[in-house]
Amino acid sequence: MKAWVGLGTRFLPFADAATPDLPLSRLLRLSLFQVSVGMALVLLIGTLNRVMIVELGVPASLVGIMISLPLLFAPFRALIGFRSDTHRSALGWRRVPFMYRGAMVQFGGLAIMPFALLVLSGQGNADAAPAWIGYIGAGLAFLLVGAGLHTIQTVGLALATDLAPTESQPKVVGLMYVMLLFGMIASALGFGSLLADFTPGRLIQVIQGAAVATIVLNAVALWKQETRNSAPRLMAHQRPPSFRQSWESFTHGGQVIRRLVAVGLGTMAFSMEDVLLEPYGGQILHLSVGDTTKLTATLALGGLVGFGLASRVLSRGADPFRMASFGALIGIPAFLAVILAAPLSANPMAGQMPAGALLFGTGTAFIGFGAGLFGHGTLTATMNLAPPSQTGLALGAWGAVQASAAGLAIALGGIIRDVTASAASPDTLGAAMAYDLVYGIEIALLCATLVTMIPLIRRVRAFA
Repeated sequence: MKAWVGLGTRFLPFADAATPDLPLSRLLRLSLFQVSVGMALVLLIGTLNRVMIVELGVPASLVGIMISLPLLFAPFRALIGFRSDTHRSALGWRRVPFMYRGAMVQFGGLAIMPFALLVLSGQGNADAAPAWIGYIGAGLAFLLVGAGLHTIQTVGLALATDLAPTESQPKVVGLMYVMLLFGMIASALGFGSLLADFTPGRLIQVIQGAAVATIVLNAVALWKQETRNSAPRLMAHQRPPSFRQSWESFTHGGQVIRRLVAVGLGTMAFSMEDVLLEPYGGQILHLSVGDTTKLTATLALGGLVGFGLASRVLSRGADPFRMASFGALIGIPAFLAVILAAPLSANPMAGQMPAGALLFGTGTAFIGFGAGLFGHGTLTATMNLAPPSQTGLALGAWGAVQASAAGLAIALGGIIRDVTASAASPDTLGAAMAYDLVYGIEIALLCATLVTMIPLIRRVRAFA
């Protein structure tokens, strides 16, 4: 039994993040909040995207607007983190009340979502439910789900930072994001099998089942995690600082703004191609649907390897900014490989089609790998440099910049591709130029990210 336990600790990803005060069972249970976040993300971005367009016949433009609504709440993550830092619960908790509020808000959005979508698509009772009710109901549902998942993730990461010792925080970050990926993969497989034979009744069951799972997962994750402290009740007469005062204190010194700018630039660089890789593989490289579907798994696998490597290296005291810089450096040749895959696939007589497809898959894997190093490095730096009383604010600021930059990049990537494609020649190389322009912009953003992070690396070295 001791041998099996030793093997599990050695080979299970991030199992060594556990400490005597924070055992692996408790850490895995806490990470269930990331499973609920992954489930909501898959439902919004993946499952409902296809169901609304194909089965319910909702216009694609309207679907795009609905899916982008949760990003409106992303900038408020800093405020949520700040409130969880300064909250004074009568029960002595700071983080737990916000986690439960986020879970209840997400539950409410998922509970009303299927009915709103059916009315929006015209499959409800048109006499009893006018179309405008469907628009309002669907918009409210997506907003509630977005507000809930952003609250859960921001405060959950802050709680993990509170519980984990400083030397274990890089491994805890890796574990949390592995569980996020696990939640996304498991939810995608589950939703796909349950909605294989689509009916409106089945849609209601699946989405409301996800609502119940959100409550259950977060309740189990939070059970006896945060200790109760009577100090907030004894200090109730003291007025906490305002958000503006806390933000000014947080951004004073330490090059906080530079760090957030680097997070935004790097996130945009690694996100702009999210909705373009599969169409690029199909339209330019002439890959089958099955082959392009594997790209998502390849990207996720590369990110998982990046998180694992970053966790192991950072736990030994490496500089997280240097790790993030390595991620940006790896992203540059990765995008160049994706760009070069098109001309290599344009000459089938020379037998270059397999080489182009192989180069495309390799570039995609290294994009995920670089994004994993960059994301882990910047988040670990945020956790390490956050003042003890402003952990939630720091993580909320990181999450707000990261989520907003990702949403903006995805939208810009699609717009730039469409505008360029309409002006380019209709042949394969002309269509490839539309994608290559986006990939080129991402390379430029990675270079800007590296330039922004150079003073941060020197600053850490100066204090070493």
